[in-house]
Amino acid sequence: MPEHRIRYAPLRDKITSAAEAASHIKDGTSLFISGFTAGYPKLIPAELVKRAEAGEKMKINIYAGASTGDAVDGVLARAGLVKWRRPYMSDRGMRAAINREEILFKDDHLSSLSAAVRAGEWGPVDVAVVEVAAVTEKGQLIPTLSVGNTPSYVKMAEKVILEVAAADPPELEGIHDIYIPEDPPWRMPIPIYRAGDRVGKPFIEIDPDKVVAVVYSQEPDASAYFSDPDEVSLLIAEQLLDFVQHETKKGRLPEGLPWQSGVGDVANAVLAGFQEDHFFQDLSIYSEVLQDTVLDLIDMDKVRAASGSALTLSLHARERFFKELERYKDKIVLRPVEISNSPEVIARLGVLAVNTALEIDIYGQVNSTHVMGSQLMNGIGGSGDFERNGSISFMVTPSIAKGGAISCIVPMVSHVDHSEHSVGVIITEQGLVDTRSLTPRQVAEALINKCAHPIYRDQLMDYYQRAVREVGGHEPHLLGEAFSFHQRFMQTGDMRVGGGGE
Repeated sequence: MPEHRIRYAPLRDKITSAAEAASHIKDGTSLFISGFTAGYPKLIPAELVKRAEAGEKMKINIYAGASTGDAVDGVLARAGLVKWRRPYMSDRGMRAAINREEILFKDDHLSSLSAAVRAGEWGPVDVAVVEVAAVTEKGQLIPTLSVGNTPSYVKMAEKVILEVAAADPPELEGIHDIYIPEDPPWRMPIPIYRAGDRVGKPFIEIDPDKVVAVVYSQEPDASAYFSDPDEVSLLIAEQLLDFVQHETKKGRLPEGLPWQSGVGDVANAVLAGFQEDHFFQDLSIYSEVLQDTVLDLIDMDKVRAASGSALTLSLHARERFFKELERYKDKIVLRPVEISNSPEVIARLGVLAVNTALEIDIYGQVNSTHVMGSQLMNGIGGSGDFERNGSISFMVTPSIAKGGAISCIVPMVSHVDHSEHSVGVIITEQGLVDTRSLTPRQVAEALINKCAHPIYRDQLMDYYQRAVREVGGHEPHLLGEAFSFHQRFMQTGDMRVGGGGE
């Protein structure tokens, strides 16, 4: 292993095989790993799978920063090795096992996790497995393309295993800003006043004596794939950008507020819209995951600073990023997720928050995690951190799904992740409703008329008007019919009365 990767000489004596390193993980181990869509270990999970395939009976608890690649969640779920998984995951196989209750899962707001681990709420941190690009002369860790909860996991771990990633250059040193706030009751304000402010150190502090093994990995992160935004996403993005531009010109919104955007087609469409719109210049981004389009905007000299907890890049963008690393490092900051998602910082900066819903009800409640109320899709992630604390909270969704068999505007959401009090502006490809100055009844009428798909408007209006007549109240609901759309879909495969034949 090149000495420029492990510059702290005593750790070179701990270089070993992945199998030997994985021997520190036993049945019942609580395993805390690096990874936040990127930067997750690859070799240690593979060794655990080999042991399971050889007949070893073992269950472990997996705690990460957020989602990982198939090299962690996928392989461990298929091998039946996972007892607990927290906080956020997006692997299809693990999702199925969670919904069968074969894997225990607890959803969490990402901003709160690190402090909970430091407080001992998640139990002992038996082993931390961390992917790094390098180790400094003093034994400090240089992460790869994510930070997540790694600084707190390392701080609290009894044992640490390092996977040194050959795919990520040691020149990443300097892109990270590692800051761990004091815990209550001694917590002070986090001194971030602009998206690009650096308030911590460019490395993760660690007691080198905790490191029990170092392995050298040739395995890169699985590259993300981003398709071009579809027509629906482009229509949503166009309305969102027009709204912000209008509010800014009217003086109701200050210029220069930073942006947060979740992962997905609409997020990419919003960021792509910046490229073509001359109104948006000198942008700043304060988000959790940064994607390809951020590099495009930097190349166009449109981004002053981009702050996140991870970089999730396509293969082409990854190659481009490493080729011009020094230039991108001047604009990009990667932080712990408790900082990137800090409610205090989000509110202070006035972040414009854009997140995606699975369904939204007529009064503005949002379900972003569960299909038909019961089946977990992913997790709430950081959307609650940003929606609740952003200066304007946008919630976006297509108006229909499955070719029209599902309406994404429903009488009552089947699961609540974000209440009406956290959601400001709702957008579908059909239209936009600013709920902030409207009563619940006004919101219902506006959402039905502007955001619902035309094939569902009559059904929704019929429900709402009968609820007003028969029940009344501040937010009228027919409790016997509030989930009739969902029940009809479960029975017939279509939310429309008559199954779409009318």
